[in-house]
Amino acid sequence: MSCCASRTDSTGSHARGLFNAIGTPATQSDFARWGYPRWWGRFTGGLEMMSAVLIALPVSRIVGLALGAVIIAAAVLTVLRHREFTHLVPLSVFVAVIALAEISF
Repeated sequence: MSCCASRTDSTGSHARGLFNAIGTPATQSDFARWGYPRWWGRFTGGLEMMSAVLIALPVSRIVGLALGAVIIAAAVLTVLRHREFTHLVPLSVFVAVIALAEISF
């Protein structure tokens, strides 16, 4: 796998996970509007950070990429279901990075 694609995806997953785990008022509002429980953002953030750690370790990289892909797929489905298309722009960047990392593996 390309070292740069792996680092980029790992860093992106970690940053996204940290942002969700901190739970800014806007992030909490989004999750509540979508019908998720109050703790869902922290749970999602934890999964995203776990994905980042798994991607960073060569032995578990494929598992981390798969976990990241599932998380992004769930996020895309959520925003499509609720027709909040502005959220698709940042999600599409993560989809592209995960796809690039998968191809490079």
